[in-house]
Amino acid sequence: MASETIDPGEVRFFSGSSHPRLAADIASYLGMPLEKTHISRFSNDNLYIQLGASVRSRKVFIVQSLFAPVNDHLVELLMMLDIARSAGAIEVHAIIPYFSFARSDKKDAPRISITARLVADLLQTAGATHVMTMMLHSPQVHGFFSVPTDPLSSRPVFGHYYQHRDLSGTIVVSPDMGHAKSAARFARDLNIPVIAGNKERISDSQVIITGLVKEQLRGCKRALLYDDEIANGGSILELTKILLGLDIEEIWVTCTHGVFAKGAIDRLAAVPQITEIVTTDTVYIPEEKRHPKLRVLSVAPIFGEAIKTNYLKQSIGGLFVFGDEKS
Repeated sequence: MASETIDPGEVRFFSGSSHPRLAADIASYLGMPLEKTHISRFSNDNLYIQLGASVRSRKVFIVQSLFAPVNDHLVELLMMLDIARSAGAIEVHAIIPYFSFARSDKKDAPRISITARLVADLLQTAGATHVMTMMLHSPQVHGFFSVPTDPLSSRPVFGHYYQHRDLSGTIVVSPDMGHAKSAARFARDLNIPVIAGNKERISDSQVIITGLVKEQLRGCKRALLYDDEIANGGSILELTKILLGLDIEEIWVTCTHGVFAKGAIDRLAAVPQITEIVTTDTVYIPEEKRHPKLRVLSVAPIFGEAIKTNYLKQSIGGLFVFGDEKS
């Protein structure tokens, strides 16, 4: 009978500088050591990186989440992929919990880059043979990658968190029709209703949301706002204002990627009716910056299970964003 565990002699786990805690938690879930990565800078500000263990003829997993400083973290990742490939690794897996470039997914102005596609190409050129990420901003970004790519879902983490709560009178609300399918799957898991608004982005921090009417909220006094990412918080604040005007009394905010830039967490928490803000650790939030209303859930078990299942050559479709199997 084949082993159902990862052979520690076959693999190596490394972390870039962006989120060593999550990398360590993933490695711990798998019962594997997290190898050392030596990162420094030359006097001209160029990065120097050395992997702290041999990777020859091994399967290498490199964990690097792309949040601020995004460009530094991207270059680190590209260098680590290149190092692993040139040092003889037989497989090089880029584990990117938060792929921030996914927001640049279309050409909606002249003379701009579809950066999500560009970065996908760079990852392959650097040496990635496989990419694993979570909750891409839009489904088409998956198609930008020419190497096998697994877009994992955070729904099992949120489902486990909310399943023992009193959800009577609660409705899932998505601010964007683009995420309506994911919100519908989440609502189905919780056995509560769901609605979605129509969002038009005016700028990086300003949006207009339409399409929500009081009739859709009949019998509901609590809204569970469900989104893939909160950066400046403009979408959530605009949606909150609309919902409060439609007699919603309490709001729970839920997102996979809690970027919370430019004081967003404080602006959200300042709304009395927002009683809880739930996110995951795909983006590192220092303890001193965590508001009392904030709850941070770990996605290490999701990535750990996906890595193990992938290693064992089994299907991981149930962990995908579009998967229907419950975890």
